[in-house]
Parts: sequence; structure tokens; C-alpha cells
Amino acid sequence: MSRRRRLPLDHPLAEVFFAAIESVTTSMSESSHGRYRTTTEYFLRFLGTHHPRVQTLEQLRRDPHILGWLKWLSSQKPPLVKSTRSLHVISLRRLTEELAWLQDLPALVRLFHPDDVPQPDARFPRPLTPEQDQLIQQELLRRNDVACNALLLIRHTGIRIGECVDLSWDCLRPIAPGQRALHVPLGKLHTERLVPIDDFVCQLVHRLRFFRSLSAVPPDGLLLARRHNRSALLCHLRTELTKVQTAVGIARRIVPHMFRHTFATEMLRSGVSYPALMKLLGHTSPEMTMLYAEFTQNDLQREFRAVRSQPRHLLPPPKTTVTTAVQADLPGALHAVQAAQHVLEMFRRSLPEIDGSVRKLDCLVNRLTKIATVLRQLAPK
Repeated sequence: MSRRRRLPLDHPLAEVFFAAIESVTTSMSESSHGRYRTTTEYFLRFLGTHHPRVQTLEQLRRDPHILGWLKWLSSQKPPLVKSTRSLHVISLRRLTEELAWLQDLPALVRLFHPDDVPQPDARFPRPLTPEQDQLIQQELLRRNDVACNALLLIRHTGIRIGECVDLSWDCLRPIAPGQRALHVPLGKLHTERLVPIDDFVCQLVHRLRFFRSLSAVPPDGLLLARRHNRSALLCHLRTELTKVQTAVGIARRIVPHMFRHTFATEMLRSGVSYPALMKLLGHTSPEMTMLYAEFTQNDLQREFRAVRSQPRHLLPPPKTTVTTAVQADLPGALHAVQAAQHVLEMFRRSLPEIDGSVRKLDCLVNRLTKIATVLRQLAPK
């Protein structure tokens, strides 16, 4: 295949830039050499069009030359994808660093800042929909092999796939009578943790132990046998999940990490607090946990109705309790008034704010407060 014919570049800086390209790409592939040349052509044609007075390297400035070129890259029609723009910025930055050394011009190094490179958008796998989750779990249970039980373990504990393949044979740990936890080894963030589990997860671990005992791979202290190596086992689990996805007719690409997001969303909807969820997932920052859980409009509506029906108040309710027998003395009278205040306050909180009775109850509570104040003044000093 012949190389694409390029139009001649007529610019005073073309020669020094091409010399820098040859110096940088000495041990690189032909495609890398072509990328550096394309970046150079973009930059020099931009200079020739918008800043024709720039004839030497000493005239280059960050503003307006570099910043103008960055803006020009972002305004192309059709637009350049972010990864392509990043490659152009990185390539030109590398060339200016090389020219700073070749031409003994240290100022060229300061033309670019670290934040000039467009950062890729953070992409996190989204949770499965309830329908997808149900279909996949049913198919995993039906197949009931090593890979499917391991994938179910990931789904119901929220562990990473890498943590799953590193689980030890004795990963079940007793916490209290009738309570067990899954010991997750040092993972991605160099943290280990104990994840509370139910009877279903215990059954999954026992099944995996049974399959491990039948494996031809000698015991090595791990729950999952590695016929070749760790990477091959990870690839096998991902491949089996793809087969399950195809079998149930899901067009969307499913990866094991989606089980972790699904687990996080399920826990949050069940009432688990964010600090507890952060511990369950093995995160070191609440910001990361926030990215894992997904809230739908239905979740927002449910939370809103729950808060409106049973509002939480910063101040704790009065410690006064209603008693059936009240002594006929000053302390007894004060106790009765305080009990009435508490009962009315609890009743008022149960009413919607739009109810006209709330204002009347507020008046009654205020009167009882004044009565309690007078009773305290009657106490002997």
C-alpha cells in the first residue's frame, strides 16, 4: 500500500518541525510518524492563516498562538472526537519539547500546560435494568457451572471480578452465631474487607468449593481453579457472561462490572446508607460511591413521599412519656402538660402541611407551652 500523498507545506518553520519529527519518531512506527506530521501540518497551516507574521520559533507564544490553535481544533466541522484532539495536543507538545532541546530554547517547554490535553469522559458501566437482571440471573442459575456461580457471586456481593478470582478457599468467615461474611482480599484500591452475606451466597461458595474439589488443577488455596493463569480465568468469565447475554436475547453489551453497579443500586434502594455502601464496595471516597448508584425518577418519587409522610427532624422528640396515673401535685401537673405537648406534636407531624388543622394545633401547643412555663414558676424556690 502506497503512502498517502501530502500537499507541500510552505512555511518558514516547516524545516525545523520536520527535523524534530525525525528525532522524536526514530524508533516509532510509520503510523506514528504520520500522526506527528499531520499535527505539524495542522499547526503550521493555522499559523500561516491566522498569524502570518510568525516566522521563527522565538516568536511563538502561548497566547495567542497555542491557545488559538487549541480553540481552532475544537471548532472543526465535522468536529474532531476528543481522543483525536488529545493525540494532536500531545504530539505538538512533544515536538515543542524536542525543539526546546534541539534549538536551545527553554521557553518552548512552557507553551503547553498539563490541562491543555482534553481529558476523556469518565465511562462507568450502568446498572442492569430489573428485567435484564432477572433474565441473566435465571440463566446463570439454570446453567449452574463454575463460571455462572462465580458471576452470581459477583452479582450478590458487589465484589470486583478481579477480587472474585482471588478469593481464597476459606473466604467464608464467621462473624457471630448464625452470621457469616465474605473475606475479600486486597483489591484494586489495596483494601480488604468483610462483606456480609446471606444463605444464598453461602450456597454459592459451597457450590464453587464442590466444583473446585472436582477440578484436575491441584489445590492452591484459591476458590476458583486456574487452568492456565489469572488472565485466562478473567477472560473465561467474561466470555461466559457474553454467552449468557446472547442466550437471553439482550442486545446491550453486558460486562461483569455491571453486576457491581447493580448491587450498589439495589443496596441503596433497600435503605443502606452511603457510608455503609462505601464500606461494602471497598471504596476510599464517597465521590466514587456516588458514581456507582443510579437513582431513577421512581426512586426520587418514593423517597419524596416517604419524607413527606414521616419527616425527620433535627431535634429529638421530647423524652416525656404518657402515663396512666398522674399525681395530684405540681410535678404531676407539669408532667401531664408535657405529655399533652408530646402527643399533640406527634399528631401534628402526621398531618400534611396543607391541612388547615396544623395551624390550630400549633396554637394549642403554644398555649400548653405557656401553661408549662407558669407551672414551673409556681415551683417553690
